[in-house]
Amino acid sequence: METNRVPIQDMSAPETGCCPRFDPTEWDDKEFHFRDKLFIRGKTANFLHMPLNMKGMMTKTWGKIQAAGAASPDQFVLLSCDPSPWRGEHYFWVDKEVEGLDNVRLSGDFLTKVFDGPFRDAGKWAKETEEFAGAKGRKMNRLFFYFTTCPKCAEQYGKNYVVAFAQV
Repeated sequence: METNRVPIQDMSAPETGCCPRFDPTEWDDKEFHFRDKLFIRGKTANFLHMPLNMKGMMTKTWGKIQAAGAASPDQFVLLSCDPSPWRGEHYFWVDKEVEGLDNVRLSGDFLTKVFDGPFRDAGKWAKETEEFAGAKGRKMNRLFFYFTTCPKCAEQYGKNYVVAFAQV
């Protein structure tokens, strides 16, 4: 896999009008390499890892990204992590900097594992991902989750795919 690339997703006309249907085969048990990859970081207030203001943060941040023409037409990733039970960080994949937002760059190698299930299983997924990295002789340093669809689209598609990105 090339540096700073993820599988292409057709974002043009999702059947739900919101999130495209996700194909896990191109994401499961893969390794991605980011070198100074540009993201926009949004933050949420959390209560025991549950974001309290996710919708507002997503609407505001994504709107500014789109208005600036910074959204990639065929690559989308929103990496989420919780530095604490009280705060969430959400990294939007972008093609250029957006003035007035928190532009950050991520570098590292990431092993991925795809899960299907409810958000409440995230703790179990974190443990499985750490074991997955260990079985490959790698140590997980940081964990991000890519929630591939919003709750409404997951319900419509009948799948709630989540990609664990283990930075190794």
